Amino acid sequence: MSALRDNGVAVVGAGAAGLAAALHLRRHGVPVVLLEASGRIGGRAHTSCPAVLGHAAFDHGASWLHAAQRNPLTVFAHPGEDTLTNFDTARTERLFVAGRPATAGEQAAYDAAWDRLDEIVAPALAADQEDRSLAEAMAPMRDDPWAATVAGWEGAIIAAADADALSLRDWHRNRLDGPNLSVRGGLGAFIARRLAADVELNTPVTAIAWDGAAGVRVETARGTVRAAACIVAVSTGVLASGAIRFAPALPHAVQAAVAGLPMGLLSKVALPAAGSDRLGLPPDTGLARQMAAGQAMVAFIAWPGDMDHVIGFVGGRAAWALAGDPAAEAALARDELRTMLGGAARLGESAVVTGWATDPFALGAYAYAPPGQAGMRGVLEAAFPAERLLFAGEACRTDGLAGTVGGAFASGRDAAARLMQFLEPGQQEIPEHRHAL
Repeated sequence: MSALRDNGVAVVGAGAAGLAAALHLRRHGVPVVLLEASGRIGGRAHTSCPAVLGHAAFDHGASWLHAAQRNPLTVFAHPGEDTLTNFDTARTERLFVAGRPATAGEQAAYDAAWDRLDEIVAPALAADQEDRSLAEAMAPMRDDPWAATVAGWEGAIIAAADADALSLRDWHRNRLDGPNLSVRGGLGAFIARRLAADVELNTPVTAIAWDGAAGVRVETARGTVRAAACIVAVSTGVLASGAIRFAPALPHAVQAAVAGLPMGLLSKVALPAAGSDRLGLPPDTGLARQMAAGQAMVAFIAWPGDMDHVIGFVGGRAAWALAGDPAAEAALARDELRTMLGGAARLGESAVVTGWATDPFALGAYAYAPPGQAGMRGVLEAAFPAERLLFAGEACRTDGLAGTVGGAFASGRDAAARLMQFLEPGQQEIPEHRHAL
């Protein structure tokens, strides 16, 4: 690798945020070294084609381009090459109560519970009130038999954190609008295909020495990289773990922001079809049942994109409790399907279970803000452009796209744009750095 120049930038992490930062900088003529700890790009947007699923594409993490009308990744789709489907219109819903399909009256009561949620959160979000948990804000619904189901969806399944652990303000800011687009062949594969970049794989960063005047020194398992600036695009789970040491230590406010944005967990369990049996369900069928307070919610999508498997989703505390035990997660998903469908829930014996909790380069699915911590995303997003050390990623997004791959991309792009305001235009080279890359 040639030496970086004095306006060169080291980008740590080749997920969507790091790829976006590198893309933006390179398009503007700024030299970049992109460092990725794992053996692939994409981060938590990762598609594989497991044999147990008949080699069908399976997204372990990010699955949709949420809020597609304002999602910056939609413009990367090539007409005729990338097939995008509006999942909101393709999807059908099946709701169950006590092991049977919901009646029309029960479905109407469920729909009314969602309307009531919107009615009660408005006063709870008044500017003069302190932040509270989503569960606290939902207290007026405590006697509604559908309240626990709504809370399970909005908390554990969508936000990857239970409603009683989730900031009402942060939850409300990040409620996603549609359309939500799926990508044939997998969103992770789309990211890897359309954002492919020159990257140093299998290069975990262990330390970053930063000084606004002297530049940045990035220590990796394969050597040292010197640069004029650095964008750190790793999860808050990795930052909180201490896997990357900072010298000097990050200021208290930034450490508090990292601590105030813990990683939530949403795990997926993919169960293959048993032969030609499709459980009497059409493609893209969402399955859920009425939950009681304290129950761990599991939701399903049957035959996504007409593929031959069912995907179960479990999030929040229930997912953390089962982390590292894929057999138990698969058993939970199968039990939930039997509860909904009874003896009809016949699927193949194998399963694919995601493992973001134990992945050392993720340590969770995506970040959430506990009550009182809704402002921490902005703190992390705004840190240190003048000192030439910035942070990027889905945790940093303050525009309602936090927790999404589109938000991560926008964060990396915007961090690169802010950093460029502080880079000198000169082309004098930094002395050749010593490395084993």
